Amino acid sequence: MMLEGRISKAWLDILEFPLPGRLAKPRDCGLTMVIDKGVGITETRDILSTAGNYVDIVKLGFGTSALYPKAVLQDKIFTIRSFGVDVCPGGTFFEASVMQGKMEAYINMVWSLGFSAIEISDGTIKITEEVREKAIYLAANTGLKVLTEVGKKHPDDTLAAKAMLRQVERDLAAGAYKVIMEGRESGKGIGFYDAKGNFKNDEFELFLADMNDVKQILWEAPLKNQQQELIVRFGPNVNLGNIAMSDILALETLRVGLRGDTLRNAVKKVMTE
Repeated sequence: MMLEGRISKAWLDILEFPLPGRLAKPRDCGLTMVIDKGVGITETRDILSTAGNYVDIVKLGFGTSALYPKAVLQDKIFTIRSFGVDVCPGGTFFEASVMQGKMEAYINMVWSLGFSAIEISDGTIKITEEVREKAIYLAANTGLKVLTEVGKKHPDDTLAAKAMLRQVERDLAAGAYKVIMEGRESGKGIGFYDAKGNFKNDEFELFLADMNDVKQILWEAPLKNQQQELIVRFGPNVNLGNIAMSDILALETLRVGLRGDTLRNAVKKVMTE
């Protein structure tokens, strides 16, 4: 179902979205993953009351979920899920569990606390393919939505485009729901982004050349220019992650052409038809 059919008609009685086709929830593509670095429950509720229709996943970033009192954490998880939004702990927290030999216990705890999704990554540490596939299998069979992440957090450990593509294919074959492309919360000097946050086009094109289904990729894109480029290239239903809580509505206006950066593309499309 298109988004126009699921929201208030306050403006849509007289106006249409300049970029049509935005899917409504529940959706399997066009996902927006928000990074939460420690927002309180009241603010979380306020944000999702305003913008919950445009959020699909909230990631409690890094290892922040370890710092909440248990009752507060469970309340926050319940609050997020009550808006029809998935919630997962950050991938760095998963990596800490692997380092300590507690991976299975960690996965079980994620489930028991009420999380609906999990992020499996090796952005900082090295884990074997066997361990990675086991984690995907165990989490999926527990009932969690499995998001894996491909890419390294330190520039010295950068993976080549072809190596990232092979990892994406292995993760999807092992049962991952979506594969996140590393971009960190800065969006600079990491993955397909250079030190200024611009796309490294040669590597990006090399990756895309053999990528069978871009709908299975969730691009971490915290910066507006990255969001804009991905929307212009792949359309309003591209999967985007590491979106700041304060940027949810701003991103959605980019998706539907209600911001000058993408409205311009809508104008060009009309002029060529």
